[in-house]
Amino acid sequence: MGYIMQPPDEIMTQDFLPSMRQLVALRLRAEGFSQNRISSLLGITQASVSLYLSSRAEKAYSALSALSVSRSQADGYASLLSSAVKKGASEGVTTLHTIWTNLLGKGSICPVHRDLYPALFDCDICIKSYGGRNGARAQAVSEVSEAVKMLEGSPNFAAVMPEVSVNIACAAGDATTPADVIAVPGRIVRVKDKAKAMLPPEPGASAHMSKVLLLVMRRHPQLRACVNVRYDRRMARAMKKTHLQALSIGGYSLPGAADPTAEALEGRLKSASGTFNAVVDEGGNGVEPNLYLFAKGAREVAGIALRLAEYYSAA
Repeated sequence: MGYIMQPPDEIMTQDFLPSMRQLVALRLRAEGFSQNRISSLLGITQASVSLYLSSRAEKAYSALSALSVSRSQADGYASLLSSAVKKGASEGVTTLHTIWTNLLGKGSICPVHRDLYPALFDCDICIKSYGGRNGARAQAVSEVSEAVKMLEGSPNFAAVMPEVSVNIACAAGDATTPADVIAVPGRIVRVKDKAKAMLPPEPGASAHMSKVLLLVMRRHPQLRACVNVRYDRRMARAMKKTHLQALSIGGYSLPGAADPTAEALEGRLKSASGTFNAVVDEGGNGVEPNLYLFAKGAREVAGIALRLAEYYSAA
């Protein structure tokens, strides 16, 4: 019998998804959301929500542990998913897909899958399809990890972190989709005046940064990494001390746009000429101003961000 008749999707729908739904429901309830609202956010019935809330969370943790997901990882995923579903259905699906394919790529689901279907003892299709252990993805993951450590170790970087937090993204191989771009799930946040990544970098972790990076790569394929930082008058002064060539967008109003910055950038690139290695987003309707920096790699773009942070802090 072929693999297509014995997919790991069964494990997703029977074990992983119900467990994560329960943990997310419990988290949303702790935040004060009603059962009706939780039902709407998760796309399930109120009766299901009631069952999740009345059941012990240990059942979910136990089911996830069997899939090589630790309690702390499960809590981290629940935090990411609860934030995502509050932003919208598509954001929730994207985040869930990223988490699940990352588990498939790491081989975490293989033991359970093989126990269910012993004929798949030599199957490695998920690792090949989604894995980041080898080749370009592994290199990009490693590079973003090092770049994150650079940002986390800086005494100045927190000063240039915007309210929407920071992410750093790096294209793996011949990247053409967000799944080919490595970023930090849940972003890099400010903790006690230092930068701190929520989780280790993984493929497809930031739809927004992926869109921005892939758009710029169409014009400048050599620019394969980006990071966002605060933009204000003080940052504009700090930029004058660097050799950044900036393209500007802002003042836009794009009602209904899923990603106003990306859509404004796409429109601007149609008429832009010359080279650039930074995008100044002066903001728009409900969008905080940000500066996007670009370079050939994640470590290089982190270095540029840290130099700007030094100039910004000294100003």
